[in-house]
Amino acid sequence: MKSLFCSVLFLLCFLFCLVTIGETAAPCSMVDAKAAACVRFATGKAPKPTPQCCSGLQQLAQTVKTVDDKKAICRCLKAGGKSLGVKDQFLSKIPSACNIKVGFPVSVSTNCES
Repeated sequence: MKSLFCSVLFLLCFLFCLVTIGETAAPCSMVDAKAAACVRFATGKAPKPTPQCCSGLQQLAQTVKTVDDKKAICRCLKAGGKSLGVKDQFLSKIPSACNIKVGFPVSVSTNCES
């Protein structure tokens, strides 16, 4: 479960890199909590993202205000995703499945600093 949670966090990082609405970046604990529902899909264990997954990611996207906020969330997601077994083939489908505009390809190899 821990690895699944990390995978979801990684996805959120990518989403935040392009979405710029809201207040300030959430702490990693909040990012993890909002992304946790996406882990099963991101690892190929569920046929589609759950409504909770999409809702959590949309809420996270709304917390981003600055580029530094996006980078911080991205780093939280990447740190968690390393051990979860997230697969690009599923991870890349989450933005469209959840109706979230990211603006770039979502991947486990995304560079949070650029």
